[in-house]
Amino acid sequence: MLSPLLAGLGLGLSLIVAIGAQNAFVLRQGLRREHVAVVVLLCALSDAVLIALGVWGLGTLIEQAGWLLAVVRIAGAAFLVWYGIRSAVRSFRPGTLGAESGGSPIPFRTAVITVLALTWLNPHVYLDTVVLLGSIGASYGDDQWWFAVGAMLGSVLWFSALGFGSRLLEPLFARPIAWRILDAAIALVMLALAASLLIGL
Repeated sequence: MLSPLLAGLGLGLSLIVAIGAQNAFVLRQGLRREHVAVVVLLCALSDAVLIALGVWGLGTLIEQAGWLLAVVRIAGAAFLVWYGIRSAVRSFRPGTLGAESGGSPIPFRTAVITVLALTWLNPHVYLDTVVLLGSIGASYGDDQWWFAVGAMLGSVLWFSALGFGSRLLEPLFARPIAWRILDAAIALVMLALAASLLIGL
């Protein structure tokens, strides 16, 4: 039991601990201390659902439905371009930033919609979380659900650390220039991811 759980934990963390659209948003919300608990919870729950679906066998169906991934790629790229442009505008317009908040507060509804879109409109989520984790989890036979639990635990640990631990960086973000650099970096990540999605079509 312990081996599949640790394997799931290790692989789950290896896939999720990377600079991406979802992680960038969680980091920014953590630094701003806005809706952090809800954002972390939605990320972890979404991953749990996707991991469970993968172990259950949805990954095989996704691999056979190439058109579905193409649709998700286009929708995801469009959303990433929009979010990337917004971040770029914040980085080039000092008037939209505040020294303590990094800009005007994001409404709760907007934060929820954004984190759900960054999660569910990302085709890499389906390839990594559903297909890859699902296929590897299936190799554990009767212990595949312990593998899934380990991967889910990795997601909870990572998003909690990113969302709630980011406040340790607050001294660094006490100046507006730090927020401008962060938003510029986020814009580059979002636009680069959007380009990679479209190139992969």
